[in-house]
Amino acid sequence: MKVPFFEGIKAFKELKFPKYRDKFLELVEKGQSPKALFITCSDSRIHPDEITGADIGDLFIVRNIGNMVPPFKPDDDYHGTAAAIEYAVSVLNVPHIIVCGHSYCGACESLYRDLGESEELIHVRRWLEIDREVREIALKQIPEPGRDLFELTERLNIIKQLENLLTYPAVRRRVEEEDLTLHGWYYRIDKGEIEYYDFEKNEFLPI
Repeated sequence: MKVPFFEGIKAFKELKFPKYRDKFLELVEKGQSPKALFITCSDSRIHPDEITGADIGDLFIVRNIGNMVPPFKPDDDYHGTAAAIEYAVSVLNVPHIIVCGHSYCGACESLYRDLGESEELIHVRRWLEIDREVREIALKQIPEPGRDLFELTERLNIIKQLENLLTYPAVRRRVEEEDLTLHGWYYRIDKGEIEYYDFEKNEFLPI
């Protein structure tokens, strides 16, 4: 069986890597110092470097279903997202955390669908429990399923993850010390537009 993206891998090594060799060597010698922790969805339509114009080494990226942040819970056995947040904040000392949600998010839509009882989706169902409160709030405003409800959920989801970030001791401490800034972004994948969450106005505004 042919290796997926084999030609792309060859092209990177032969054509692209030489152009960035010095940059990679610098990052190896000096270590990484990313400008932001970028938490976004696993959705294949999201391309963090492309939509932000970030350079190599600029973003410490965490991707998961629905760009969700589980609340701080030290007795969990394993938690990749929580570990990445702690590492970015307490080891890499990133100055910014960006939670980037998006339109047409399958995870947010799945909050309103019956995923059945199959063991094949047991972790998906459990993961979506993070947003149970978001679902309840959204349904009080728009009780009928549809694009309007899903879009509201996508935005409320971002706000909820910003709140969850503050349950992490290091995040809260650095935010209170004004050494770390949290950002909420809503990426409209059908328009190529990004809206940012204004904490004071409690609404998303176009960048």
